[in-house]
Amino acid sequence: MKRFVSHFPILVAVLSCVAATAAPLPRLKVSDNHRFLVTEDGKPFFWMGDTAWELFHRLNREDATRYLTTRARQGFNVVQAVALAEFDGLTAPNAYGQFPLQDNDPRRPVEAYFQHVDWIVAQANALGIYVGFLPTWGDKWNKKWGAGPEIFTPETARAWGEWIGRRYRDAGVVWILGGDRPVESPAQREIVVAMALGLRAGDGGAHLITFHPTGGRGSAEVFHQEPWLDFNMRQNGHSPEFTGHYDKTTEDYRRTPIKPVLDGEPIYEGHPVSFNAKNFGHSVAADVRRPFYWDVFSGAFGHTYGHHSIWSMHSAERKPVNSPLMTWTEALLEPGAVQVGYGRRLMESRPFLTRIPDDSILVPTEYPTLVPGAGTRRFVATRDLEGTYAMVYVPVGRPVTVRMDTIHGTTVKAWWFDPRTGRATSIGRFDARGVRTFVSPTPGELLDWVLVLDDAARRYSPPGERLK
Repeated sequence: MKRFVSHFPILVAVLSCVAATAAPLPRLKVSDNHRFLVTEDGKPFFWMGDTAWELFHRLNREDATRYLTTRARQGFNVVQAVALAEFDGLTAPNAYGQFPLQDNDPRRPVEAYFQHVDWIVAQANALGIYVGFLPTWGDKWNKKWGAGPEIFTPETARAWGEWIGRRYRDAGVVWILGGDRPVESPAQREIVVAMALGLRAGDGGAHLITFHPTGGRGSAEVFHQEPWLDFNMRQNGHSPEFTGHYDKTTEDYRRTPIKPVLDGEPIYEGHPVSFNAKNFGHSVAADVRRPFYWDVFSGAFGHTYGHHSIWSMHSAERKPVNSPLMTWTEALLEPGAVQVGYGRRLMESRPFLTRIPDDSILVPTEYPTLVPGAGTRRFVATRDLEGTYAMVYVPVGRPVTVRMDTIHGTTVKAWWFDPRTGRATSIGRFDARGVRTFVSPTPGELLDWVLVLDDAARRYSPPGERLK
């Protein structure tokens, strides 16, 4: 570790050169079927995000490099960060003593502060990472429980959106409005809409726009009909339970007009469960794996992971927020961050743009609380529209019966995919008719697996390996 740290100044310099010469990331757009994101040349884009809300505000360049290179290695291709940060983002300087605005006026941004933001965005892009870019945290327009102060009116929001949109017009970003605050009045709604229109004017429509809502809510509740809202973002919240939380992804999937949906803030790893550590303790890797598969198999086009120590870039020198268990540098290597990367590889190992949620693959038991299940033991399923593959998320080691005719071929090749290791094991070939019961390799245990069923004639690579 000492050798790694000692070389960070060299790594920062090297990445600066790489960023200066790297080809720009391809633009992202909504797929033709309005369910997914794709690159400008039509390649599927699986959003594997991380909540790094305080990245611009609290990290210096060496620390930002450490964070970004680690996340790139783990398979993340989006980091979500905020220009005007939540925690004293206007009154506490960044790592170099710089403030973002003069006199807290959105029409007077400080160039030095945004040169640091420029640098981080360029490093992320050079590593193949898009920035899910929040122009501001929500307490700058709705002081619900944040530090404030409130600085936006529709006029200043429009000006701010246009300025920041123009500045990052050629960068690899996706705009995320909102910032964990409710829209409770017509005036607040007007501010958000004005900022969206400012972004569109500033970047000429170069980048997608969404909205980050408060806990348990979705952007669709307020803005689904807005033409600038390219896809819906949910914050399904910091609960480990399926019902009442992650099942909401399906509700947004079914809305019309059709728009892609994403959970932009599920339960974080290392977070007080349901904000109640006294009664429920802190979450672990299994608690972040389950929402990944619940959301994605329910129709989400990707997923955002988070760690409770990383979103605030917690360190020993900072006042803790909601009892983080470790520093952000220690949290970088927590198992959940690696394991959601395995999930991304699984989804990319099969045809992507024809995938739909379909729990009818599951044959319910006499007691539906067993299968499809409830709480943390909820089974979910997804399949290819063309019937070439299906997947079932098995959160607990109990028998699950599935409809084999989901696969349109004559023979099914079945696999168990381990979400903890990313390894797949072939379990045989079966007729693509009737029903069949499978039991995971860890019966009776609280260990999750993914059952993968392929049309054997397609000769797909093992789950998790690159699609041929």
